[in-house]
Amino acid sequence: MHPEATAFVRPSEFSRRSFVMTALASGFALAVQPVNAQAVVTTSVDGLLAGEVKIPVSDGMMPAYRAQPEGGKNLPTVLVVQEIFGVHEHIKDICRRLAQLGYLAIAPELYARQGDASGYSDIQKLIGDVVSKVPDAQVMSDLDATSDWAGQNGGDATKLAVTGFCWGGRIVWLYAAHNPVIKAGVAWYGGLIRPSSTLTPKHPFDLVDDLKAPVLGLYGAMDTGIPVDSVEKMQAALKASKNPAAQASEIVLYPDTPHGFHADYRPSYREKQAKDGWVRLQEWFHRNGLK
Repeated sequence: MHPEATAFVRPSEFSRRSFVMTALASGFALAVQPVNAQAVVTTSVDGLLAGEVKIPVSDGMMPAYRAQPEGGKNLPTVLVVQEIFGVHEHIKDICRRLAQLGYLAIAPELYARQGDASGYSDIQKLIGDVVSKVPDAQVMSDLDATSDWAGQNGGDATKLAVTGFCWGGRIVWLYAAHNPVIKAGVAWYGGLIRPSSTLTPKHPFDLVDDLKAPVLGLYGAMDTGIPVDSVEKMQAALKASKNPAAQASEIVLYPDTPHGFHADYRPSYREKQAKDGWVRLQEWFHRNGLK
């Protein structure tokens, strides 16, 4: 069922609004052990203000990882949306990489009410216990709260972008259709066409005409969870749409490349494609007015 899992969950199963996670986990999720330590990128915090913060939301405080240049004001802001494994060391490092480029980058723990992904060693159990119980509406609201917090803590509320990976790649498309302030999105191998459910009523393919900002999609042709034909259908829908944001969106499909090719801590990592995608991300943000 991984990498892009959706499941039907009755509303009663997610109506309890207490926070399970009040602080971020350290290290990597058990489900991705052993980590390929030789390939892991660790970005310096020199010159950065980096660490855990708390985001006020309607029902409590959500933990998040924030990195930004020390003393920076009115910084272009990037919301970083986690993989299926939550906000772990790789996602935190993505925030530091963006901060070293001059951004305020922040990754909220979007499973905070449903559970701690880091403690699961079995991916299917993680999906069943936690991921499948996270409603899209909750995620959109939490990202709104995160962007509001960033705008009050050194970020420029008018220069906002979003990027995400795996589970978070799908969320990028959704958030670009949700928030009219967003200037650009970069979606790394996020699912595009899926069955609807109570918690996930629409998917990227359904929202092409609703995009508020152009999205750059980065996909692998050997991704077993995101078939090439679904990528091609999405490309055709973007091209056919009369929505300017859809027409300005682009998808890159890397040949002979698996899911998770940017995840330097996993065997799926492909250095060439990851570096190319990172350059494209920077160019995309620049092209769309972030800097």
